[in-house]
Parts: sequence; C-alpha cells; structure tokens
Amino acid sequence: MTFEDHVSAALDELPPQIAAALENVAVVVEDENPEDPDLYGLYHGVPLPERGDVSGQLPDTISIYRIPLEESFPDPEELREEIRITVLHELAHYFGLDEERIAELGYE
Repeated sequence: MTFEDHVSAALDELPPQIAAALENVAVVVEDENPEDPDLYGLYHGVPLPERGDVSGQLPDTISIYRIPLEESFPDPEELREEIRITVLHELAHYFGLDEERIAELGYE
C-alpha cells in the first residue's frame, strides 16, 4: 500500500456516523510542514462547533505529513497504525476537541 492508500483506508474505516458528519473538510498528504518538519499532521480551519454557514467557503484542510511519519515509523504495520492515529487526531480537532481531550481518548 502507498502512503496515500493508508490515509484513505483510515478515512474509509471511520464509523458511518462520523464519516457522515464530515462537511467542508479536505484531507491531503504533503511531504512535510515547512515550519515544523517533525509534525505528523495539522488541522487548518474552524472547528465544526464554532462554524456558522459554510456555503461558499473553501474547505478546511487536514494535512498528513508523509516524510516525518515514514522516518519515525519504518515498520510498515507501525506506520499504518500511526497514520490512522494521526488522521483521527486531526479529525478530533475538526470536531472541536482540544489536545487534553484527544489525549484522554488515546489519539495523542
């Protein structure tokens, strides 16, 4: 599987009610964050609970950073799991959860 396939699989494995709640958000794969090359993922946008009308607005973006994940997790199974955790972590930000609550849920 390619890196992108792992990201797609993480999204495909979301419970139906979570997947159905995703609105106006794009998940993209990038090589690395230019400001923080060690970052695994980043949510750019307005969390769902804080949004108003999104019609006509560009989508929020969740960036998943390939290079730091591949370098930190050379084992294919560990990489797959960490991609899944990173996708879930950034989706938690989209749904309005802060770092403390994400840690409580185990997606840190």
